[in-house]
This record gives sequence, C-alpha cells and structure tokens, in this order.
Amino acid sequence: MKRKQIWLLAIFSVFLLVIGGCGQEKTSSKSGNVKESAKTIRIGYQKFGTLNILKSKGELEKRLKDAGYTADWTEFPAGPQLLEALNVGSIDFGHTGEAPPIFAQAANAPLVYVANQPANPAGEAIVVQKDSPIKSVKELKGKKVGLNKGSNVHYLLVKALEEAGLTLDDIKPVYLPPADARAAFEGNQIDAWVIWDPFLSAAELELKAKTIQNGEGLVANREFFLATETFAEDEEALNIIKEEVIKIDKWIEENPGDVAEFLSPEIGMSVEALEKTLKRKKYGLEEISDSVLDDQQKIADTFYNLKLIPSKINVLDASSKKNEGGNGE
Repeated sequence: MKRKQIWLLAIFSVFLLVIGGCGQEKTSSKSGNVKESAKTIRIGYQKFGTLNILKSKGELEKRLKDAGYTADWTEFPAGPQLLEALNVGSIDFGHTGEAPPIFAQAANAPLVYVANQPANPAGEAIVVQKDSPIKSVKELKGKKVGLNKGSNVHYLLVKALEEAGLTLDDIKPVYLPPADARAAFEGNQIDAWVIWDPFLSAAELELKAKTIQNGEGLVANREFFLATETFAEDEEALNIIKEEVIKIDKWIEENPGDVAEFLSPEIGMSVEALEKTLKRKKYGLEEISDSVLDDQQKIADTFYNLKLIPSKINVLDASSKKNEGGNGE
C-alpha cells in the first residue's frame, strides 16, 4: 500500500510540473517576452544573386530570429520559375530580372515590386561559339537561339533583333533553362545563346564564347526584389531583409575576390567566373522609382505587341505607388 501511494505521488508531481511549465510558457507569451510561434518567411533565390549570398552568410536568419521569424529558402533555376512559385503561394519573397515580373503579372500573380538594384546592361549578352562565323545579331536570321523563356534575356533578344531589323519570327528560339542551354551550346545544338551572369562569365572564360551583343544601349537589366501582396504588408520583415541586402551588397562590392572564393563551392562555379561577374555587377539597393516603373511598362507593352503576353497590363498595379495617383513625375 505504501509503495502504491509513493507511485501515485510521483505521477501527481510530474503532472504538476507539466502544468506549471505550460502555465509559464503561456505567461511569458502574454508578457511579450516570447512569441507564441515564429512566422516562416519563404524566400525564393537563384543560383547566383544577392539573396544567395545572403543565405550563405546566415546573417539574415539571425536578424529574423530575433524578430520572431524563421526563413525557409528554395532555389530556382531562373526568375520565371521563381515567380510561378510566388503565384501559387509557395514563396513569399524573391528576386528576378526585369522580364519575369511582366509575365507573372500578366498571369495575375499577386506580386508587388519591393526594390531594385542598379541597371547592369553588361551583365547579359548574346554569345556564339568561339569558332562561329556569326559576327552580328543580323546574322542570326534563320538560326537556333537558346534562351530562358520569360527571363530578362528574352527582352534583350527582342530589342537586339529589333535594332538589327529582325523579329523573333526571323530566328528559331529554343527555350531552355541555363544548365540545359549551356549543354546545347557546347554540343553545337544551338547557334547562339542569350544568357546572364554568372553563366555568361563562365561561358566567356571556360568556353571562350564570343559576345556579339550585350545589353548596353538596349536594356537596363535590373534585378528586382518582389513579394506577394500579403507579405508586402509586413513592413517589419521587409525592412529587415532590405537592411541586410544593403549590408551584404556593400561587403560584396568591397571584397569581390573573397566573395568569389566563398561562393565557388557553394554554387559549383569557378572562382574566376564569379569574380569577373562580381566586378561587372552594379551595387546598391534602390526604392522603386517612377522611371523604373516606366521602363518596366515599356517591356510590358513590347511583350503585348509581340503577343508574348495575352493582355495589356499596367505595371503600376504591381507597385506600392498604385494608390498615389499615377506614376508620372
């Protein structure tokens, strides 16, 4: 009997400890010292870019954790795939070039332009094999040209063809993501490749690819940071991300060699290609301006006229400026 009493007393003591612990967690949550549950921010990133470097360094996670958030990262091969994930609600925030948001908005994706980096027209180009007889965009007529459909280089190709007096109908577009396009390029399955850094730098250094036209004088080639309409309302989280992007961007600009060595094993590219890319890149974080929105609208209008998107869109509708009465100066 005595042994049974001791056993019951032990069970009751454990029960009291559990109840007491639960009460303490509840009290601290009410007092504001501990958040009841951390909110997960789902971030989409590409193989190379500011967000990838931010992920690798781990500083953003620390800031977010202190504010009661956690970060869940997903890698995408290019911008169109990333924004498709944003469209279906798989991610909250990500980055792409200038063209993917146009296609995404045309597909009614609930996106909002958050910020952008400076124009970097030299960071994308149309290249041909080192021994190719093709020396100009005009000579691409009737040729197979590889590109990632709906990406920033899609607009570069359109503008380069336009300047040469050609259209997409004059060439044979072959739509491939970067890795597949490089394989096709190396295998001479395509005559030219429209690609962006760091894949561009790698092709120049490793394959001795020749540039017949880059973006200078044709396109801006900006990197955009975008969010879902819902996440765009979370000013605290967005401000943390922006602040950390600015910090990491400054570190990259001042230490391209160290960053290239740091990133090389992370993304499986040579130090030389990454350093060339980082030295060519433009740095800083800019708020979305009227002139940037105007540039995006030109892309949207061009794609609509070419029937690349099904209907006209107003870029302003995807901007925080939409309630300010227009995007004029």
